[in-house]
Amino acid sequence: MKVRLLILLAAVLLAIPFAAKTKHTPHGTWELVWKEDFRGRALDAKTWKRIPRFPNPPEWNKYMSLDERLLSLRRGKLILWGVTNDYLPADTAHFLTGGIYSKGLKTFHRGRIEIRLKMDDASGAWPAAWLLPEEGGWPDGGEIDIMERLNGDPFAYQTVHSAFTVNARKAKPKGNVPKSGFQGPIRSGRFNVYGVEMYEDSLCFFINDAYVGTYRRQPELGPEQYPFDRPMYLLIDMQLGGYWVGKVRPEELPYRYQIDYVKYYRKKD
Repeated sequence: MKVRLLILLAAVLLAIPFAAKTKHTPHGTWELVWKEDFRGRALDAKTWKRIPRFPNPPEWNKYMSLDERLLSLRRGKLILWGVTNDYLPADTAHFLTGGIYSKGLKTFHRGRIEIRLKMDDASGAWPAAWLLPEEGGWPDGGEIDIMERLNGDPFAYQTVHSAFTVNARKAKPKGNVPKSGFQGPIRSGRFNVYGVEMYEDSLCFFINDAYVGTYRRQPELGPEQYPFDRPMYLLIDMQLGGYWVGKVRPEELPYRYQIDYVKYYRKKD
């Protein structure tokens, strides 16, 4: 009997952190105001552009290419590819990846974004969906990572970046510094829905409607701690390799990153 009671008590104690983590009180109800379901024969040019490779590219942009074979629309899905570069001799990159963004075309400010995605498993794979400010550079303007996944991990990352988080990582201050990154389990090999609710004073993250975590404004830490209450554009991109994700195995390519839809909700009055 004592053994059973101890097992039951241990189960309850183990469940407490998870229960506390899943608590979330929504700020009102939501109304769908915009949706992209990728059912056309081509990208909607009023919303999306292809992401080019930048001069002196950061890690996530290292292999980005505008080649048409890296993006396809099939049966209501946008597919971004990561491939070995064995067909563009003028491009010296070892790999090629595709991506789209809404910069200069469509922004999101407050409200809730949901993105339904499905990803292959492969070493060195780094698909992402994230937000950057329409005005303001990085990191001062902030970055909201709705989804990042590495390799074939059974979980995804949801993170914020800003001048504050960058400086906090360097200085490692003591005290009440808010947690800036979260992880949530995903169903590998299946579609999962990743979401963020954007408020004036907080960002709340979700995976498959399960609450993952919240990043809150703390006024005592200064304005750079929460630069996220501003119009931001959406990036959905594929990347291969880098210091964080690790080495790419060409034999595991091509890599397929499927996007079913993007939904944007606003609070009802």
